[in-house]
Amino acid sequence: MIRDGEWLVVVDRQKVFAESDWSTWAVPDHSYDATTEPFQRLAREFDDHVVYTKYVSPEPPTGAWADYFADWPDFVVPATDPMFDWTDDMADLVAGHPVVTKTVFSKWGPELARIIGGASKITVCGVATDFCVLQTALAACDAGVSVRVAADACAGTSPENHQLALDLMSLYAPLITVSDSATILA
Repeated sequence: MIRDGEWLVVVDRQKVFAESDWSTWAVPDHSYDATTEPFQRLAREFDDHVVYTKYVSPEPPTGAWADYFADWPDFVVPATDPMFDWTDDMADLVAGHPVVTKTVFSKWGPELARIIGGASKITVCGVATDFCVLQTALAACDAGVSVRVAADACAGTSPENHQLALDLMSLYAPLITVSDSATILA
């Protein structure tokens, strides 16, 4: 059941992370497509309590990010590059909702906290479970926010990494709980 005052945080449902022939950052094995229906159900039910996040690469990368992007030079592009566009399943759902754009894995921070108006409960879904979803959930729980992760509405860099991230987040119970969309919406 959606908890009173709870928000849905949809993490990085973008073309660069959807399965494709051109993106080595895409989640594999059609796992992105498998998350579409659960994500859409959540987004519709949370209605006006949904915030979307978008990843863009830093321009230019500095510090440790410079070393990271030395391995991924094809992804150092302007924020307006079409690779960072929403996937087609997002078009009608994003309209009218707030969007937080960040150049780091965790989307939690003052901007997201302000948008949700100090809410103390969120559900998180999106990609990749083992990167941006994980980091967002950990940072939010550190800030005292109760986090639920909708496992069936998340996809990882591999099925194994997806499960490892879910298992890791489960260690933080009751700050973070791992669930599924049907349970969250029951």
